[in-house]
Amino acid sequence: MITDIEDFFTKGCGRCERFATPDCSTRQWIDGLNDLRRICLEAGLVETVKWAHPCYMHEGRNIVILGAFRSDFRATFFNAALMNDPEGVLEKQGPNTRHPDMIRFVDNAQVAKMEPVILSYLKEAMGYAEAGIKPPKEESELELPDELVEALDSDPELAEAFHELTPGRQKSYVINLSGAKTSVTRTSRIVKFRDHIIAGKGATER
Repeated sequence: MITDIEDFFTKGCGRCERFATPDCSTRQWIDGLNDLRRICLEAGLVETVKWAHPCYMHEGRNIVILGAFRSDFRATFFNAALMNDPEGVLEKQGPNTRHPDMIRFVDNAQVAKMEPVILSYLKEAMGYAEAGIKPPKEESELELPDELVEALDSDPELAEAFHELTPGRQKSYVINLSGAKTSVTRTSRIVKFRDHIIAGKGATER
């Protein structure tokens, strides 16, 4: 998977065999992705690479992450439970997503047309980061590490696969990640676990 931000906009994310080929999903949507990148940077966000995708941060918090798929490309907001969505443009990534968290585009020209709305949503999210406001913890059987929550928010395929795991398999990952001393280690483990999770296996299964 890529670690250089420019690679995403020129080659793709590196997660599949279509990387650096004309068939990569980023090629189809590159004009829209470049417009999203420009808007995020002009809003004052800091550009980074997380989970092989462009992630934009403010005040040390993840704000939004970009992704490209065969049928669409999207800007997905972190801490989506806080967003007001006055324009009704946010959608859920899947049936197991708790809150509408993404703006989905099916045409490159949509981004420029929606620029004022996108910018207002970014500013709203940045305001929460500046104020240190986080969504309230929601009751669940498992307390997922923040790094895992962020990974699931940014990767619909991973999220769907994780939620389809048995409770015991989900718990095996939480235990493994909770045993890591640093956030960097937890994030690294999640990257290594991705294929395992998608295969429907627990953390200790071969």
